[in-house]
Amino acid sequence: MAKGLPSTVAMASLFVVANAAALLLAAPAQAFGYQALPNPEDPFNPVWYIVLVLVFTGIILLAIKMKRDSFLKYVILGSMAITMVYVYSLPLTYLFIGLQDPALFDFASLTPAEVDLLGTLNWIAFGVAVLLAALLTYLLVKRPEWYVVDTVGVSTAAGVIAIMGISFGILPAFILLIALAIYDAWAVYHTKHMVALADAVTEQRLPVLLVIPKHRGYSFLKQKRLTAQLAAGEEREAMFMGLGDIIIPGILAVSAFTFLPYATLAGVPKGLLVAVASIAGALVGYAVLMRYVAKGKPQAGLPLLNGGAIAGYAVAYLVLFGNGSLGLLR
Repeated sequence: MAKGLPSTVAMASLFVVANAAALLLAAPAQAFGYQALPNPEDPFNPVWYIVLVLVFTGIILLAIKMKRDSFLKYVILGSMAITMVYVYSLPLTYLFIGLQDPALFDFASLTPAEVDLLGTLNWIAFGVAVLLAALLTYLLVKRPEWYVVDTVGVSTAAGVIAIMGISFGILPAFILLIALAIYDAWAVYHTKHMVALADAVTEQRLPVLLVIPKHRGYSFLKQKRLTAQLAAGEEREAMFMGLGDIIIPGILAVSAFTFLPYATLAGVPKGLLVAVASIAGALVGYAVLMRYVAKGKPQAGLPLLNGGAIAGYAVAYLVLFGNGSLGLLR
């Protein structure tokens, strides 16, 4: 464990950066109507999301079985490019509004001319986001080194966490985290299809995971198939973590920040404190997870990460709000 401590800490740092950025993006995402679902409190929202996960996973596994590696690569790259445009346009819009005229943030009192100006800034931000997504996608195709993959992964994860966090109320977020933790354990330990999936995306150098080298000079371009390394008993040259392991626990934190009743403690919103506690709980789960990862075998991350996030949320909510409802009933 001590030998891999620097890479473990570095991965934890990316987890914190992505979730902290998501908390910063949550309010702007809500203000601009980035909510992905019409009713965040609907307890059936997780069902639709899980169905989408299963369908997308099934398509990828079918492509792997049929040896359609190029199809798999371009489907995922295309999905990531669209996601990047959607995610990057949000902070860019806020940046351009702030540079142009901060008064434009007062949406309720805008004049027709200011509404037109706001629309123009939105389109400019969208255009820049398209260019930025195109550049990063080009780099992912031509030179998908680990730092390119990580840049795309962290920035995209931050936006996705923010958008999903404002789209799932507290109860739906709880249901989603518990359901996906169970699915992750089943997919890693029982069917093992998650291992095959990770192997395929690693071979294709796709940005659906984060990569932290364990030594200087490591190149993701030379990374061997994970299954081959495991079979040979070789020590892995890098640490890998799926984007889902960062995104899913963070949804509860953003949901807490967005949907918990507004109250403050020493001037700090209690919802923010609960969100931070949820992220801290996920990090405790991460620390425990790394103890198992150090043994060299693939591990399901979400049971511990989601469990830690839920525990951190529950403790903080009980302390700060003083009731056992956990904010699940509204």
